[in-house]
Amino acid sequence: MENVSDLNRLKFPIGHFEKKESYSSDELNKLIIINESAPAKYRKIVESLKPEDLNKTYREGSWTIQQLIHHVADIQLLHFLRMKKALTEPNYKEVTLIDMDGWAGTADGTKAPVEDSLMMFEGINKRYVFLLRSLDDATLKIQYYHPVRKFTINQAQAIAMSAWHVDHHLAHIKIALGESL
Repeated sequence: MENVSDLNRLKFPIGHFEKKESYSSDELNKLIIINESAPAKYRKIVESLKPEDLNKTYREGSWTIQQLIHHVADIQLLHFLRMKKALTEPNYKEVTLIDMDGWAGTADGTKAPVEDSLMMFEGINKRYVFLLRSLDDATLKIQYYHPVRKFTINQAQAIAMSAWHVDHHLAHIKIALGESL
């Protein structure tokens, strides 16, 4: 049986997301590059996997690699949607939420080819990164409340959370495959 610290390391192999109050332009650029390079990293890690490898998990009861690939594409779409809503809807004060376990459990989350989500991730990500690079000081300050995380987040912090998210699940896939982080 796993102890709590081992379980926490498996759940959060790169640590919990910790938002900073502000980010320098260099830090933001690095976070954008993490987002920009993520689809290629995901494609590379799964390109040589056998179908049975996609059913591997990083801990007992966790999502499979297949579900993780679909989830990351879904959430990148959600991050893009949230940002677009925040930039275009003055009354957008609380993030759009989804039932992540519900989404991961749908037929497309459990059985669709990962190639579908890799293509989706690549396509959405190009638009998302283009949008990220277009933000100025004023738009980076636009904020909304995240009721699950119980904090207010601005667009700079949302970029950091998105970068953390893609790295977080890439680490899960590496653990499931027995690779070192």
